[in-house]
Amino acid sequence: MRTLLGGNRLVTLTGAGGSGKTRLAIQVAHELDDHVGYVDLAPITDSELVPVAVIRALGLPDQPGRTGTNTLRRFIADRTMLLLLDNCEHLLDASGELIATLLDACPRLTVLTTSREPIGLDGEVTWRVPSLSLTDEAVELFTDRARRVRSGFTATDSDAATVIEICKRLDGMPLAIELAAARVRSLSLNEILDGLHDRFRLLTGGSRRAVRRQQSLGASVDWSHALLTESERILFRRLAAFMGGFDLAAAQEVCSGDGLPRHQILDQLALLVDKSLVVAETSSGATRYRLLETIRQYALEKLGESGEADAVRDHHRDHYTSMALGFDAVTPADYEPLLSRAEIEIDNLRAAFAWSIEHGQLDRALELVCALHPLWQLRGRPQEGLTWFDTAFNEMDAWADEIDPAVRARALADNAVLRSLTASISGIPQAEKALAIARELDDRALIARALTACIGAAAFDIEAGRPYVAEAIEVARELGDKWRLSQILAWQAYRAGLTGHPVIMAAAGEEGQALADEVGDWFISRMCRFWGSAVGRFERGAVGEAAALLRELLSDADASSDMFHSFICRVGLGNALLLMGQYDEARVFAQQAVDAAPELGPFLALWAYAPLARVALMQGDMVAAAAANDVVLQQIAAQPEVVIANVMPMVEFAFVQGDLTTARARADETVSVMTGWHRASALVTRAHVALAQGELNRAEADARDALISAVEIEAFQVVPDALEILVEVGGAAANHRDAARLAGASSAIRRAQGGTVRLRIYDPPYEAALAAIREALGAC
Repeated sequence: MRTLLGGNRLVTLTGAGGSGKTRLAIQVAHELDDHVGYVDLAPITDSELVPVAVIRALGLPDQPGRTGTNTLRRFIADRTMLLLLDNCEHLLDASGELIATLLDACPRLTVLTTSREPIGLDGEVTWRVPSLSLTDEAVELFTDRARRVRSGFTATDSDAATVIEICKRLDGMPLAIELAAARVRSLSLNEILDGLHDRFRLLTGGSRRAVRRQQSLGASVDWSHALLTESERILFRRLAAFMGGFDLAAAQEVCSGDGLPRHQILDQLALLVDKSLVVAETSSGATRYRLLETIRQYALEKLGESGEADAVRDHHRDHYTSMALGFDAVTPADYEPLLSRAEIEIDNLRAAFAWSIEHGQLDRALELVCALHPLWQLRGRPQEGLTWFDTAFNEMDAWADEIDPAVRARALADNAVLRSLTASISGIPQAEKALAIARELDDRALIARALTACIGAAAFDIEAGRPYVAEAIEVARELGDKWRLSQILAWQAYRAGLTGHPVIMAAAGEEGQALADEVGDWFISRMCRFWGSAVGRFERGAVGEAAALLRELLSDADASSDMFHSFICRVGLGNALLLMGQYDEARVFAQQAVDAAPELGPFLALWAYAPLARVALMQGDMVAAAAANDVVLQQIAAQPEVVIANVMPMVEFAFVQGDLTTARARADETVSVMTGWHRASALVTRAHVALAQGELNRAEADARDALISAVEIEAFQVVPDALEILVEVGGAAANHRDAARLAGASSAIRRAQGGTVRLRIYDPPYEAALAAIREALGAC
């Protein structure tokens, strides 16, 4: 402000009522060495009295025969002076005329004004007074004002968050904060916060010395509203329908009609910006508008009083639903601008959905939540999407006869797919119901959609999901729908990952990726790359290559804000780097995955905690390993089906603790339910337990069984682990030469895998066995 006044002769502070314009202006004026004249124009209602008010404020006597303006010109003349005109908004013309005359006649005069809109003179510089900082200024003001009415007031640690929330809900507006703080005389902080839903009744009772419009929040906004023209009032109240901001096109679509032509919206909106009732913000070349929440609440009351609230909210709902349906009109290659816009408009989309639910318009609500499926999936918002689905489904029975069956089937299918992405099996009933409806309608495209949902939902049920895959591929090929086929193949690769069949993973992933790339569905492409390329290579033994692919895919996912694949790539790197002995980096990735998991759903966290527990074990951090292992056990108890496809740390944790009985029981359980690579890996783990128990025959049988499985399904990653079991068995049985050859083969294979290592917890018995073998062979 000092800089502005130093380089400009007319500066106007603008802002909504109660934003602190007067306080700031007076503070700046007091810091200047120049002579300052302060004039409060708030009580003046007659424009002809503006010069008189200035004369009185400066303490000048009346001069008969001279106009007030001439008197001021003669007095100020060549004086260096700052004239502060406070509250000019209701006297713009008269204020502007006087200011222009004085600035022209008095070369060393500077004028500082406060107004809810600019004066409108050439050379005027306007500066909008910002809201107080919520982290310090707002809290300090609240605390200071609270102590004036309750001297012992202090915001304890538990209260501080409440004070910040109060200040946030009040948009950091000084007047509103002062009025709220005054309520600590009779209300607790939580009661004040709860009362803000009716803030205009709560926030009254300001200082009696303040002008009437500053004694309550409602009176302050009333003052601004009274200065509006009728068309400005119409637009102002209709803007209350927007949440979180809007652009010009939305304002024109939602607010025009019934007394407000579309072509007038821009001019009327600009006037509301000038009058500090609407905030305009420009970013990346686009202008968005918003009402401070306090102002919006006032506008909402006016909208309710107008009798047009339902119509305006209907227009709002239709506009944003139409925007969301844009996803259905384009291919995935064109999603990006729609995704960016949907993220910006998320508050308006939520309001549109809530309005549809509130008025029993389930078709519209379901259309909206389904259309936004790319947002839920591609921007890592599954929990919000599922919440929307649940809200709509809770109302579905009451309105079942009014819902189009095709809309219902799509909603059930899309909900199931979204649940599947979070590793939840709870979407199976919805997916099967969607398929039944689609078959009744004999809609082949809808059948393909429902079958895709069934594949994902039944991913952890190996037998139940198998027939869905074959039929879905057949239907998609019949339709020539490359996009749907790419999704089906991605889910097939996912299922193959859960069942541990790397060859199937690779084949499905390769074809699915090619199709996804062709149609521009980068999410499905990443899904195919993760399961088909990275995990497929990992299980086939190319662990180093898999880690490199995961790093590349992670970079791609992070750059695309793809939270699902950012998460799962970190899990994959945690597992791959663990096997390469890079424990520190493996732990970093695993911890990052754990931190990201809550946003994606409760069951995905299991995949992150498993490598975290294992790497903590390798580093000897039993506290962290125990904590992570406990989470794994809890999540398996909540959804036992997921045990088929996870690298479980429970066996190894019990093994390190020396609880071999528990380790063996859990090893038996995992072997019994897993298939493919997962079963081969579980067999090797059980073999380590058997060795520790002295059961050499059991250990040898499990190792050989693991090797047979590895060869049959090409899951070669477990081969060196299985061979090292046989090394220990051979050493114990005095088959030293065979054991030595196996040890050499294992070392060579580990190098070929990209530098995998034996898990550190198994090093002591293996090294002891090697030492014994070397000694025995050396003696031969």
